Amino acid sequence: MNRLTYIGISIAVLFILVAIFAPFVATYDVTAQNLSMRYISPSGEHWFGTDALGRDVFSRVVYGARISLQVGITVVVVSTVIGTFLGALAGFYGGFIDKFLSGYVFNVFLAFPGLLLAIALVAFLGAGLGKLILALCIIGWVGYARVIRGQVLKVREYDFVQAARALGASNMRILFTHILPNAIQPLIVQASLGMAGAVLSEASLSFLGLGIPPPAPSWGTMIEEARGLDILYNAPHVLFFPGIAIALTVLAFNFIGDGLREYLDPKQRKR
Repeated sequence: MNRLTYIGISIAVLFILVAIFAPFVATYDVTAQNLSMRYISPSGEHWFGTDALGRDVFSRVVYGARISLQVGITVVVVSTVIGTFLGALAGFYGGFIDKFLSGYVFNVFLAFPGLLLAIALVAFLGAGLGKLILALCIIGWVGYARVIRGQVLKVREYDFVQAARALGASNMRILFTHILPNAIQPLIVQASLGMAGAVLSEASLSFLGLGIPPPAPSWGTMIEEARGLDILYNAPHVLFFPGIAIALTVLAFNFIGDGLREYLDPKQRKR
């Protein structure tokens, strides 16, 4: 793996540790307000300054990491499980099952822009962490299904799969013992890139007011609260730090995904 991959891993591990130990890392209560300390610039007392209500920006960014990673990990895990199951069924059995799943179900979900569909779902379901995760899972699983379907279609024609079938192995044994372990590599890359997409989608929905409701310290909500030219000129730190947190998280998982793609592909690894 290249140097950027290790940089991405380091950043991701740092954010994960910050999210896990947020109560010990944060220096102030994220909901504590002090109107006399509005828009204080970064200092030794408030490392990232304060926002419009006098809340400590550093503490809110720290707890925002917990929310973003919780959303990202949950969405990736659930989407991977659903997508792997449906994609494997479509690729392995083919025929009517493949035509119905990949020809109709997959294409219906792919026909809508992901973020617009997420906005519609969250607007219908209502705001909240669980509903936000549900909406992102509904739009996220199809990408994993398409990837695993293509891999299963390829691997099922290999000689060792035909040999297992000739020896009388059941379909489920062939699928889960012989095919999926040899088709899972691209899914790992997809999951790492999907993590970046889930974090960015959560921030986008929170920015639009459709994510986690205040006073939860979501990065997207923090950016939405800081928009406005007057804040940009007079207190840019309120916008800068959550924006940098989103950018670093997305960049880290993209670096990891690119490195895994290179590492798992023998041709690219050789180059």
